[in-house]
Amino acid sequence: MSEHVQRHIDADDEAALLETIDRWIERDVRPVVMHHDHNDIWPAELVEQMKEMGLFGATIGQEYGGLGLPATTYSKIVTRISSYWMAITGIVNSHLMMAAAVERFGTEAQKRKWLPKFASGEIRGGLGLTEPDAGTDLQAIRTHAVREGDDYVINGTKTWITNGIQGSCIALLVKTNPQAEPRYKGMSLFIAPKGEGFTVGKKFDKLGYKAIDTAELVFDNYRIPAENLIGEVEGEGFFQATGGLELGRINVASRGVGLAEGSLRLATEYAQLRKTMGKPIAQHQAIQLKLGEMVTRAEAARLLVNQAAQAYDRGERCDMEAGMAKYFASEAAVRNSEEAMRIFGGYSYSKEYEIERYYRDSLLMCIGEGTNEMQRMIIAKQWLKRNPA
Repeated sequence: MSEHVQRHIDADDEAALLETIDRWIERDVRPVVMHHDHNDIWPAELVEQMKEMGLFGATIGQEYGGLGLPATTYSKIVTRISSYWMAITGIVNSHLMMAAAVERFGTEAQKRKWLPKFASGEIRGGLGLTEPDAGTDLQAIRTHAVREGDDYVINGTKTWITNGIQGSCIALLVKTNPQAEPRYKGMSLFIAPKGEGFTVGKKFDKLGYKAIDTAELVFDNYRIPAENLIGEVEGEGFFQATGGLELGRINVASRGVGLAEGSLRLATEYAQLRKTMGKPIAQHQAIQLKLGEMVTRAEAARLLVNQAAQAYDRGERCDMEAGMAKYFASEAAVRNSEEAMRIFGGYSYSKEYEIERYYRDSLLMCIGEGTNEMQRMIIAKQWLKRNPA
């Protein structure tokens, strides 16, 4: 693993970047969100625009062609986009978790070969962890790789993989030693480009997170060179994969903040326009109580995310901070979107209004990148480690 380099960005440069993102959202994203979401259509034009802006290299080091952004800046970008359309940030998030695994744990040759193509968006992909019988319990995976000369031959199935259809490469977690004890010592992570023996199974039809391809991947005697083993050492895959999840959880938490803030924005606008009993409903105490809780919840979530991102940028272990941010922000997204639905009343159930999408999308945040039940356990275990009796 390479030595951590703390990243910084000039305040003016960050402000200019965020302004560019805001203009892009207003000009290109907002006009097409409902069309893509309601019809579950892959946003090809937006993906090309994200490539041009360098978002697929957002957290990849500048020496490999990326923007080299600190996690604090990246989280602000994700929050801004998610406050209007959460789903498209998942295209970048899954990709950058794959890239983070290579950048943090790969050999220099692997970094030089893969990261420039990841950064440009020429190669896009994600993280291949989940299986039909293994989600939160990653050690239960069954996909396995057997060494044959200078290659590995891989067999198994992955499921719920973001970018599985439109992407061309994944960081693939497999068992290289199924007999290892403890189980995590028998796991390895590979850079796995699509090729013979690597096929896409079914695409999932989802409640929310529409327009984003989530699919099953099947590996049938899929052969890749041994040089694609990240770090070129077997048995390190569990820690390589979970290391990438810290960035992933900061991303999901940022998406939660965006959804919470977006729901608040829509509810605030509607409450000042909708009238009952001769006055805007924002002047009724019952609505004010909801708005007061919503704005506090969104702001608290934002602060937790920033704290986790700062710890990540310092190179510190931050699974507790990332877990707290992910847990609280995702629950804030669900709660704020639900309260916004109540403020909108019957109109919230119509697809003519955007708020129903926020509610559908928010529910995923409590499950993705480790369930919130698991987050609370991680938080508690790390808290106890830091505070021994």
